[in-house]
Amino acid sequence: MLSAFRNAFKIPDLRNKILFTLLIIGVYRLGSHIPLPGVDVTKIEELQRQAEQSGGVYTLINLFSGGALTRFAIFALGIMPYITSSIIMQLLTVVIPKLEALQKEGELGRKKITQYTRYMTVVLSLLQSLGIVVTANSGNLFPGIRDMFTNLTVGRTFLIVLTLTAGTALIMWLGELITQRGIGNGMSLLIFASIIASLPGNATSLWASAGPAKGSVFIALGMAIVLTVVLVEQAQRRIPVQYAKRVVGRKTMGGGSTYIPMKVNQAGVIPIIFASSLLYLPVLAATIVQNNTFKNFIDRHFASGTSFWYVVAYFVLIIFFTYFYTAITFNPTDVADNMKKYGGFVPGIRPGRPTADYLDHILTRITLPGAMFLGSIAVLPFIAQGAWNVTSFPFAGTAVLIMVGVGLETMKQIESQLMMRHYEGFLK
Repeated sequence: MLSAFRNAFKIPDLRNKILFTLLIIGVYRLGSHIPLPGVDVTKIEELQRQAEQSGGVYTLINLFSGGALTRFAIFALGIMPYITSSIIMQLLTVVIPKLEALQKEGELGRKKITQYTRYMTVVLSLLQSLGIVVTANSGNLFPGIRDMFTNLTVGRTFLIVLTLTAGTALIMWLGELITQRGIGNGMSLLIFASIIASLPGNATSLWASAGPAKGSVFIALGMAIVLTVVLVEQAQRRIPVQYAKRVVGRKTMGGGSTYIPMKVNQAGVIPIIFASSLLYLPVLAATIVQNNTFKNFIDRHFASGTSFWYVVAYFVLIIFFTYFYTAITFNPTDVADNMKKYGGFVPGIRPGRPTADYLDHILTRITLPGAMFLGSIAVLPFIAQGAWNVTSFPFAGTAVLIMVGVGLETMKQIESQLMMRHYEGFLK
C-alpha cells in the first residue's frame, strides 16, 4: 500500500489532482471554524458540551458539517441542503414525466436536473438558516441555551441568513471543483472530511466517559463494525447474462457472457437520512403546536435516541426506506427490456416478463439482509449509549457507512489511474 501511495505521487497529473483535492478540503475545514456575524462566542463552549451529551434534533446536520453547527460557523448548514434537494429531485424524476424525460436525454438532461438541484439547494438553505437563527435565539434548537445572537434585529437576521446560504452555495461549488479537477466525488469527500474531523473529539469523549476498560472494548467493537461494513458494502449477487450471436452483414457479433451485479446494500446510506429526517418532523411539530400534552409526549418518546420507541421507529423506517429507495433506483422491468433489446438472456429464464419477475424476486430476497444490516448499524449507537451509559459512539451508524463507502470509491478511482499507467494499486 505504501508503494501505491508513492507511485500515485510519481505521476504528475494524479499528484496534482490529489493535492488540489486536499487544498479544497483545507478551505472547507477553515470555513467550518469561522463564526457567524453577531454570534455570542461565550455560549459556543457550553453548546458543544451539551451537544456531546445529548443527541439533539440537529445531530445529522452537525455530523455532516464537521461540528460547524455547534460552532455556529459560516458553514453551519454543511452539505445537508444539497443532499436533501438531490433526494427530492430523484423522487420527483419518478413522479414527474418531464423530469424523467430529461434524465433520459443524456448529458444535457442531467445538467438541467443538476441546475434545478442547485436552485432548490439555495431555497432550502434560506429556509433552514432562518429556522436555525430563530430557534437558536428562542432556545428551541438546543434546550437551555437562548440568545445565541446578540442584538438580533431584522437587518442582522437577514445578514446571518444570507451568510449561511452563501456558505452552503460555496460548499456546493467546492464539491463540484473536486469532482471536475480532483479525485473522487466532491460532495462525498467533503462529508467524509467532516466525519473524519469529528472522530478524534468523539473518541476522546468516549474514552473519558467509558474509562480505559470499556473504551478498549468499544474501539475493538468499532474496528469489527468497520470490517463488517466493508464486507457488506462489497457484497453482491451476480446474475449471469448470456448474449446471443448476431450476424450483421458478413460479421458475427455478440455471443459474449457477462453478469448483472446486484448489491446487498443497493440503497447505500439514503434510508438512514430519510428515516432521520422523518423522525425530526414530530419534534418540529411539537415546537410549532403549543400543546403541553403533545410536547411532553414527543419529548419523552421522540426527542432523543434514548427512548425505546424512538429506536424501534428508526429501525422500522430504515427497513421501509431501503425497499422504497431500492425500488426507485433499480427497475427490473427496464433491465429485462434492455437485455431483450440487445439479445441478452439469463440462462434458464425466458426473456421479457419472466426475466423481470426473476430479477425482482432476487432483489427482494437480497434487500432484506441489506435493510436489516442498515437498521442494525444505525441503532447501534443508541443501544450502546443506553446499555453502557456513554455519551458518544463514533464507530457506528451513518458515519461508518459514509467513511467506508467514500473511502472505497476514492481508492478505486486512484487504483484505475495507477493501473492505466501499469502501476500496482491498493486493491491488488
